[in-house]
Amino acid sequence: MVQSFFEHDGLRFNYYLDDFTDSWADAPTIFMVHGAMANARRFRSWVPALARRYKVVRMDMRGHGESSVPGGHSELSLPVLVGDVLALLDHLRCDKVHFVGNSAGGYVGQHLAMDHPERVATLALFASAPGLKNSQASTWLPLVAASGLRRFLADTIDDRFPPHLVGTPQMDEFLDDLGDNDVPFIGRFVGYMASQEWADQVHRIQCPTLVVVPGAGRIGAASVYQPLKERVARSEMLVYEGERHSICEYLPDRCVADLLSFLERHRAGAR
Repeated sequence: MVQSFFEHDGLRFNYYLDDFTDSWADAPTIFMVHGAMANARRFRSWVPALARRYKVVRMDMRGHGESSVPGGHSELSLPVLVGDVLALLDHLRCDKVHFVGNSAGGYVGQHLAMDHPERVATLALFASAPGLKNSQASTWLPLVAASGLRRFLADTIDDRFPPHLVGTPQMDEFLDDLGDNDVPFIGRFVGYMASQEWADQVHRIQCPTLVVVPGAGRIGAASVYQPLKERVARSEMLVYEGERHSICEYLPDRCVADLLSFLERHRAGAR
């Protein structure tokens, strides 16, 4: 694993590059973006199974992880977040990638695929509907303001983790990591995402697309994923029955197995 930084838009962005592929193989690249409040480290358990066959890039979105927190008056929008991804792709000289997005990271991936289709070979969306508007996310902000980010996450952990993991070291690490964020920026980020919805645009996604739905997700009903199934011409949907929103956290092996199966059917074309 190599941790690196690059400068873009007056900010310093953190990313990781994991590559255990054969040096002569010219392996394709997987580009991974985490969800709101998370960071690139949250995909750590995915890397061993992916990095032997693919170059794996994990990026901290602006304001998350070890990337810079923008000033309060800076623009925050999906085009800006897509621009951050494009800047890193250009920095790494990646023409086209297999994009993997968890939750808000998948929102960025959807817009990248719609607006810059030449850069996305495939799109894999985990717990990532076409927007957060049709969810309870707008109710989060006063709760975070009242009790703090970590306390809010602990109080609503049933939205994200199944009961048998509550109180475990895995859940505690999750709470510690996500609770260590700049609260004003996270408020801006979640507030913006909670106002966004683009189900009427997803037909513009032309690449093969994997949609993995947490069947018992509490952050938006399972029905909000249906436009991705019905309107994305080359989509495949998997429903993890009975599972909560944070499937990428507590079901990494299952997620990776389904991702690899999907990618093996659509492997060509990403460098």
